Amino acid sequence: MSNLKTQFGTFLTLLFVLCNFNTLVAQESKVVLAESKLVVDGTSNLHDWTIEAKAMSGKASVTLESGDLKAVKNLDFIVEVEQLKSGKSGMDKNTFKALKSTTNKNISFKLVKVIKITTVSDNNYTIETQGDLTIAGATKRINQTFTVKLVGKKIIFSGKHKIDMTVYGVEPPTALMGTIKTGKDVIVDFKVTYN
Repeated sequence: MSNLKTQFGTFLTLLFVLCNFNTLVAQESKVVLAESKLVVDGTSNLHDWTIEAKAMSGKASVTLESGDLKAVKNLDFIVEVEQLKSGKSGMDKNTFKALKSTTNKNISFKLVKVIKITTVSDNNYTIETQGDLTIAGATKRINQTFTVKLVGKKIIFSGKHKIDMTVYGVEPPTALMGTIKTGKDVIVDFKVTYN
C-alpha cells in the first residue's frame, strides 16, 4: 500500500511540474511595421517640427506564464536614418547630414537589463529598463520606461524619451544660411508592435 502511495505521490509531483512547465512560455517576436509608429518632435527659432520613421525593425524575447508577462530577456529596435521623413526634402537632407547617415546608417536601442516589471492591470505593464542607445555612431546608456500591452500574440511597447542630441555629437541642424536654428533637445514618441 505504501508503495502505491509513493508511486501516486511521484505521479502527482510529475503532473504538477509538467503543468507549470507548460504555462511558462518563451516567446520571440519581430516588429510589425504596419502597426508601429515612431515620431521625433523638435523645436526651432521659427517653428516646431516633426519627423516620422518610415522603416524600422527589431526583435523582442519575453517570458509569459499563464498569459502574464514575467520577463523581458531581449529587446532591440532599429530605425534607418534615411527613412526618417519630415515631408520636406531640404529638412530631411539636413537631418541625414547631422546624423552622419553616410557612415552611420541606423539608430538603435538594445536592452541591457530590466530593473522592474509592474503589473498595471490585466495584460498591461510598466517596465523600467536600462539600454544602450546608439545615434550617429555614439552609444550611451539610458534609462527607459516602457508601457507594455499584451494583445493576443502581440506585444506593444510604447513610451517617450527626451534626448539631448549634442550628447551624441550631433550638431543641431540649421537652414537658410543659419537663420533657422533647431533646438538641441528632441522628444522621441513611439508605439512599437512585436508579433
